[in-house]
Amino acid sequence: MIPSLTQLNEIRTAGDDGFRLVADLMSGCGLRNGEAFAVNLNNLVADDVYRVHEQVNQTTKAYAKLKHRKEGEYRDVPLPARTRQSILQYADTYGTVDGYLLRHPEDITKPLPGYYMANQWQRIKKSGKVDIPDGMVLYGFRHFFASNCLSNGIPITDVAEWMGHRSLDITFKIYRNLMPGSIGRAAQILDVGLAA
Repeated sequence: MIPSLTQLNEIRTAGDDGFRLVADLMSGCGLRNGEAFAVNLNNLVADDVYRVHEQVNQTTKAYAKLKHRKEGEYRDVPLPARTRQSILQYADTYGTVDGYLLRHPEDITKPLPGYYMANQWQRIKKSGKVDIPDGMVLYGFRHFFASNCLSNGIPITDVAEWMGHRSLDITFKIYRNLMPGSIGRAAQILDVGLAA
């Protein structure tokens, strides 16, 4: 389930600053949860590019290589101005540890554990302050990124690369319905050709 822009804005501000940062990274850059938890100030490689090269592994709760990548490989993703500002503001407010922004709340030498955001998501849902439809999960912020890209005509090949999908088939199967009317548009074009 993909949040609307209104839902996204309401949800992202219902949590703490760390939750907002994760929401901004997932919806603005298409990062997976674990990739957002590993956000690092040193990964701002240009004003509009964020370099993703590690994640917080859900099992080991330690930094690890990216999914579907070898050790040392990375991917560059678009960095919207709002997301960049969110990163910089968080760093200015809370500081960093070796460039990492999100740290374990009880031990800053450790990465932020995934359950911390999952628990916050559940608290936001239970509070009733924000209308979160049944079936919507935190991962929906990543779907928002893909939806925003594809509905605005960004090529699916670029979106697949930015999201770190193993193959274009995965992106196509998940998001084909979001591409702006390709079947309907093709039918109209073909109809014109047949009428000629």
